Amino acid sequence: MTGWLVVNGFLHSYKFNEIHTWLMNAAEKLNIQMYLKTNADLLVDLPKKRLNHTEREVDFILFWDKDVKLAKRLEQLGYPVFNSANAIGVCDDKSLTHLTLMGEGIPMPRTILAPMTFANIGYTDLSFLKEVANSLGFPMVVKECFGSFGQQVYMVHNEQELVSKVDELGAKPMLFQEYISNSFARDIRIQVVGGKVIASMYRYSDQGDFRANISNGGKMKAYEPTKEQCELAIRCCEIIGLDFAGVDILFDQGENPIVCEVNSNAHFKNIYDCTGVNAADVIMEYIAVTMNNR
Repeated sequence: MTGWLVVNGFLHSYKFNEIHTWLMNAAEKLNIQMYLKTNADLLVDLPKKRLNHTEREVDFILFWDKDVKLAKRLEQLGYPVFNSANAIGVCDDKSLTHLTLMGEGIPMPRTILAPMTFANIGYTDLSFLKEVANSLGFPMVVKECFGSFGQQVYMVHNEQELVSKVDELGAKPMLFQEYISNSFARDIRIQVVGGKVIASMYRYSDQGDFRANISNGGKMKAYEPTKEQCELAIRCCEIIGLDFAGVDILFDQGENPIVCEVNSNAHFKNIYDCTGVNAADVIMEYIAVTMNNR
């Protein structure tokens, strides 16, 4: 069996390269011939029926990037793509994640999507923020729709800070969200592969940051999720159509689980360090079984 591991050709750091290596090693353990490709190697050239610069055909593609248009083209050419283009797109855009999951009754924080504007215009009228403030109150969470590792997530405490943050973000797609005070500086990351929970960890911060992300200085410990938490994470993956994902879950005032975000290509080094579970191995085993059953 052969496959391509597709990664971004312009994103170079040890954090990402390490994940790519783990996935390649996991494939080797299963005698899968995996070849590393970047989205710059596989240019979308329409209407050609084959991709440029490809030395060989492969059986499947593990798509570890967010270049949704390329993933869509690979699907059009007949390749099985893990995760699918649609699933990656829904997870990459937080507004689409909320629209998709809330439309299916998944509990999530109350969320207001910023009205769309244009890059060369921005927000020339911020009067809509009055309704946002009246509906959600303060403090409030402001999120860029495209972002990772909690680095594009902000808390504002009053209307002046809200206006200032929106001015700062300009025309970037964003959303506004109720602050879940009971989940201050803590959440759960649940790793799902093939409709099963394979590992989970409790993330927390003792640095005064409302975000629990490890990349922002948070800490972690192994965690045994409840049946309700597992079912919620698995259901999110089913709705979006994910083969594998990391699902982040918050705690409401009654300690009930509510979904924060879903990550289509969640980094799994931290959860390995925390639990000893190598998600790369499980992902490759899932792909191998899926392909053999086709």
